[in-house]
Amino acid sequence: MNFLVVEKGLAVNSSKAYRRDLKKYQDYLQKVELLKNWEQVNKAHVLAFLHYLHDLGRASTSVSRMLSSVRSFHQFLVREKFTSADPTLHVDRPRLERRLPKVLSMKEVDTLLELPASNSPLDRRNKAMLELLYATGMRVTELCSIKLSDLHLSMGFVQCLGKGNKERIIPLGNHAVEAMEKYLNESRSQLVKKEHEFVFVNHHGRSLSRQGFWKILKKLADDAEIEKELTPHMLRHSFATHLLENGADLRAVQEMLGHADISTTQIYTHVTKMRMKDVYTKFHPRA
Repeated sequence: MNFLVVEKGLAVNSSKAYRRDLKKYQDYLQKVELLKNWEQVNKAHVLAFLHYLHDLGRASTSVSRMLSSVRSFHQFLVREKFTSADPTLHVDRPRLERRLPKVLSMKEVDTLLELPASNSPLDRRNKAMLELLYATGMRVTELCSIKLSDLHLSMGFVQCLGKGNKERIIPLGNHAVEAMEKYLNESRSQLVKKEHEFVFVNHHGRSLSRQGFWKILKKLADDAEIEKELTPHMLRHSFATHLLENGADLRAVQEMLGHADISTTQIYTHVTKMRMKDVYTKFHPRA
């Protein structure tokens, strides 16, 4: 775990996921396969573990992520000379089901963003968070980690530290800048009890957690009568899809989302094509 955090620069949440995966793997090898050390593990054991996960009903994406954790661990063991061979070397990833991300319509986004309408400190905070999330497509962890020094509102951009400690700069629209300025100038000081650098705070004045934001978003979605099960990541999906629908360049969207591989961003082009087909079917007289 030290290697993942210190040398590979993995984010805290990613390293926690690795720890959970490897604990399940270790428990399986000890309790089911009855192995006593890592040198005993071979390809058959790894494959049996993957089948075991599949039998438990795990999605192929979950099994694939688990294999990545296991593979990385065995590579570490060989590199550090704890074992002599990597049993995952010729193990293929499970075939992934290509699921299209769920997005909000532009009308649903407008309804959600208009909702925190009062001038209370918490409503101004909520309005600023929603505007910033939809304006930038940030991950919720990135949003909660934003500090005052990351904001450059007069120049219309925000600095964001993403996965693998990779920094990116994301432009902000006028609505987001206006909502952020109102929150910072009129509300944040009323919420903060002991001064710190985090932009978004909870009702105790401390930095807002991912779980705290999730609860706020769920309440706002209920108030807006949005029937879809709204998640913070759905706003990220909506940001990317709406940009592409309005003619944005795929490379620019990749940069703003912080995707290392453009193939990850290309999933949103499939979403726009599906929506185009729905529009055609609904409105063309001979569809």
